Amino acid sequence: MKSDYSQKATNEEIRTRFDNDVERFSNLETGQQTTIDAPLTMELCTEAAKYINPNATELLDIGCGAGNYSLKMLSKIPDLNCTLNDLSLPMLEKAKERVSAQTNGKVNIIQDDMRNLNLPNNHFDIVLAAATLHHLRTDADWELVFTKIYNALKPGGSIWISDLITHDSKLINRLFQDKYRAYLETLGGPEYGQKVFDYIEYEDTPRSLNYQLALLKKVGFKETEILHKNSYFAAFGGIK
Repeated sequence: MKSDYSQKATNEEIRTRFDNDVERFSNLETGQQTTIDAPLTMELCTEAAKYINPNATELLDIGCGAGNYSLKMLSKIPDLNCTLNDLSLPMLEKAKERVSAQTNGKVNIIQDDMRNLNLPNNHFDIVLAAATLHHLRTDADWELVFTKIYNALKPGGSIWISDLITHDSKLINRLFQDKYRAYLETLGGPEYGQKVFDYIEYEDTPRSLNYQLALLKKVGFKETEILHKNSYFAAFGGIK
């Protein structure tokens, strides 16, 4: 059955929201409060990348926001060349400013939809994608982006993803939806919980952890690993 995404947010709407929210996304210590275990998943993704690719020189950060993941990666492997991608130019400018101050490597920015990325083959050691892939819509979109990432990685390179997920079982999805709503209500009450669910419904199209791990294998990754899963969020990756 073909899904209808016509009522979902457009790229322009998503970009505008992030253009206006740079400062909130510049907090390296807390990550995003709405993301359960955000500091932990950032630590795990970058630590996994360090263990798999300790001699890395080239980093790609997809949907980099204000650069938190790249900064955390640079604290573990210094002086990486960093390629930063985001839809939002204010986010990219903030990320470039922050990342450039922490590396002697080159810092390149690419303002574009991740589906349009034109990346060199076998070039990057590490790809990070935090809280961004859930904006992909169709199965074709997902496969296109995962294939681009696979081709852009050097043999032995790795991708580490931290993201909002859904669940294949409707009832299990409801379980974690209820748990996530309860968590959000501890931050700002029922109105805040509903606000977050409303914008997830409008803006996001997450896929399950099972779906994404299977897709990583399908496009060619030889190994996949789950680093952490809690409720509506997971950290995981693949090694080429």
